[in-house]
Amino acid sequence: MSKKFPITISSWTLGDQCKFEDRVIAAKNAGYEGIGLRAETYVDALNEGLFDKDILAILDKHGMKVTEVEYIVQWAEEHRSYEQKYKEQLCFHMCELFDVKQINCGLMENYSVEYTAQKLRELCQRAGKYIIGVEPMPYSGIPDMKKGWAVVKAADCENAKLIMDTWHWVRANQPVDLSVIEDIPADKIVSIQINDVWERPYATTILRDESMHDRLAPGTGIGCTAAFVKMVKEKGIKPNAIGVEVISDAILAKGLEYAANHTYENTKKVLEEAWPEVLQ
Repeated sequence: MSKKFPITISSWTLGDQCKFEDRVIAAKNAGYEGIGLRAETYVDALNEGLFDKDILAILDKHGMKVTEVEYIVQWAEEHRSYEQKYKEQLCFHMCELFDVKQINCGLMENYSVEYTAQKLRELCQRAGKYIIGVEPMPYSGIPDMKKGWAVVKAADCENAKLIMDTWHWVRANQPVDLSVIEDIPADKIVSIQINDVWERPYATTILRDESMHDRLAPGTGIGCTAAFVKMVKEKGIKPNAIGVEVISDAILAKGLEYAANHTYENTKKVLEEAWPEVLQ
């Protein structure tokens, strides 16, 4: 596979009920090149009794790498909690440890574009050399690409970029069409996350529950994933990673290996159709 756009599995896809090495082995055996790690997943590994050197040794042993770090939230609060400040610093440490360039961020609170942009600017300054990838989510304060780009553009920071996720894209009622991102420079989109969705969404009031429990593997839902990937390719986006983020209780109930294999096999089918070059 291409090392330029590594195909990686999000830690969300493999859940929280597994040891770090089991996670790495399942991802590797399925065919993935890397994994995305949440701060919580990293802390779970430490709680197993692993030290940083042990985590790095496990990754090296299985020929795997960490490609994405997440998840900074509540960064627009006027007075951030100690816990949130600590988690942010933990993400910076993970980037340094794993040689990762980006941190994925979300924002549940809804503020004006101007205020959000100022707070994003402050976060980007704290992040320094690391890229802050802002992920629009339909139930969040940055619900779609329109507001996402307005915030990133107003922040005017070289390291402020956007993340595109199939599930969030579709559930924000955005057509899978280049017109949605025509004003956004391709290099302002740092990575993509792919998955699929059911034809009928959950009610708006509980849409986040669907996002956190009931996503589908790429190409196994309404069939939007291939079109989404083709759009990314046509735009000329060069993602740091193609992350597979399938958060599904039903899939995880079948076991760690099943979750890794099922998502990878269906991802491969989608990429063979939509962007075969990344598989060469």
